[in-house]
Amino acid sequence: MARGDNGSMKVAIIHDYLNQMGGAERVVAALHEIFPEAPIFTSIVDRDVLWPDFASADIRPSWMQKLPGLKKHFKKYLPLYPWAIESLNVKEYDLLISSSSAFAKGAMKGPDALHVCYCYTPMRFAWDYENYVKREDFNTLALRVLPFVIAQLKQWDLKTSVRPDFYIAISSTVQHRIKRIYGVDAKVIFPPVDVRKYEPQEDGKNFYLVVSRLNSYKRIDLAVEAFNVLGLPLKIIGSGPFLGTLRSMARPNVSFLGRLDDKEVADYYASCRALIFPGEEDFGIVPIEANAAGRPVIAFRGGGALDTIVEGLNGLFFLERTAESLVDAVKSFENGKYNFQSTKIRAHAFNFDKEVFKEKIKRYVLDKYAKSKQSWCERRKIGP
Repeated sequence: MARGDNGSMKVAIIHDYLNQMGGAERVVAALHEIFPEAPIFTSIVDRDVLWPDFASADIRPSWMQKLPGLKKHFKKYLPLYPWAIESLNVKEYDLLISSSSAFAKGAMKGPDALHVCYCYTPMRFAWDYENYVKREDFNTLALRVLPFVIAQLKQWDLKTSVRPDFYIAISSTVQHRIKRIYGVDAKVIFPPVDVRKYEPQEDGKNFYLVVSRLNSYKRIDLAVEAFNVLGLPLKIIGSGPFLGTLRSMARPNVSFLGRLDDKEVADYYASCRALIFPGEEDFGIVPIEANAAGRPVIAFRGGGALDTIVEGLNGLFFLERTAESLVDAVKSFENGKYNFQSTKIRAHAFNFDKEVFKEKIKRYVLDKYAKSKQSWCERRKIGP
């Protein structure tokens, strides 16, 4: 039970699944720092992939943890995740904080508890099915069965959308999506970026950079096409199923570096001329990481970039999802239209720092909890 700074308040953290380490898991790690005694409930956990941040965490998976072949076949168990989340024993907790892109928001709270959901997006495979299928490597049988499974999950998603008392969205794009699908208002608190991991450099800056998983929807093909035309050096860090296609279309000025460790990536951020961000993400941590290293970003004008890029301060936009539009933006950058300053770029990145996230989340959830407790006491006409 989570006690300590918050008196008798018992806090539980709930996450969809802890079998991969990405941006959502960075949020869970930060929540664990805020409420270190709060157990982390989840459907499944793969302890082999957990970061050191979770070494002291009390992680409590559901009954799904005992299913056979879970590490390899966790996607095949898709219909079971709602049941697993609903079975979590969290009704004794006063405050639930769910970290959800699909299932965690469906946790069953006690009658007088408060539930705040940090939402990365409403269930993507239910509400953006066509694009979701493009991102995954499903076989023919799965593609035949999946629509029936998704229809059931969509109904569950709508039914459980009322379980959280409050929603927090990771970006304005997601805020609007929550309003459109669930019909509720959400506050925007940007996810944490470890800005202090990155440092500006004075030398280099003669090449452009892409840092991304190489999936087709990331639109790295636009960057390759554009730099084929520009003839400027472009370095691409990352791996993925689209690598072969990108290699086949790239000219010699475009090089593929594969997956690199964090230190190497930080060095490339700091020494590039600018980061190219051609996809449309719900938030997008990579541009902030480049900014933390003092480098500007050339991004497609859409998605989370609308929240993070201030044109002329820490980057610029290209307006159409075409190679031609990106070429024009790079030419504007090359022609010195903008006077970017690394110190100002890095200062902007600190608006998204992990410590800022922690302070905002803690203030928000504790304020909502205090108000809900006061309301609970008033309803029963007792003292707080």
